Amino acid sequence: MDGMTINVAVIGAAGRMGSTVCTAVTDAPDMNLTARITKDDPINAQTLAGATVGVDFTVPDATEDTVRALLTNGCHAVVGATGWTPEKIARIETVAKETGRHVLIAPNFGLSAVLTMMFAEMAAPYFESVEVVEMHHPDKVDAPSGTARATAEKIAAARAAAGCAPAPDATTGPAPARGEKIAGIPVHAVRLRGLNAHETVLLGNPGEQLALRQDSFTRESFMPGVLLAIRGIDQHPGVQVGLEQYMSWER
Repeated sequence: MDGMTINVAVIGAAGRMGSTVCTAVTDAPDMNLTARITKDDPINAQTLAGATVGVDFTVPDATEDTVRALLTNGCHAVVGATGWTPEKIARIETVAKETGRHVLIAPNFGLSAVLTMMFAEMAAPYFESVEVVEMHHPDKVDAPSGTARATAEKIAAARAAAGCAPAPDATTGPAPARGEKIAGIPVHAVRLRGLNAHETVLLGNPGEQLALRQDSFTRESFMPGVLLAIRGIDQHPGVQVGLEQYMSWER
């Protein structure tokens, strides 16, 4: 979409993230906010008002229907809402293919968070032990976070591909203090007033440790990633999961 103004609709515009996205889109010189859609509004050609990209920050129960409505009304979909299962993604892949529209589903739009996941995936096969600690404000309803789950899954896949042995852990019996195991990776969730969104990946070998930490202090920290997704979505057909699909470097 280089060299042209992108018409954007925000779904979930009355929410904290949605309202922040509205401000970011309004301030972007190459974007035009055509619609602020709330939970009581239908999603159709009239309410989208010419948008070619819809940004979905609704709730898990609504997001599949929201994305389906965006696609069938001619919009690409940038999705920050959680609750996506493989079955839901498969259904949306069918709709995306039928409509020729594109979808990005991102567990996290923070560039520091996405890069932390990418770095952790790269590093994981080279360390004997790895654990994930995520820390959020106590108003967050899910634990562990979607970002921590995605991080653990990427780490586990990289270790499996490299033929790594399971990380050593002599704990026996029930051990809730060892965190939830996601794909065999311990993930610990902290909920504490004063925090916003933070993640640390700890990797260890005999005699050395690597700590990868990212901190998102405000909702505005996610906006560069949202704008990156809006600008790039027409170049990424089908359904992509993870903002890292839009980020690359020479390897």
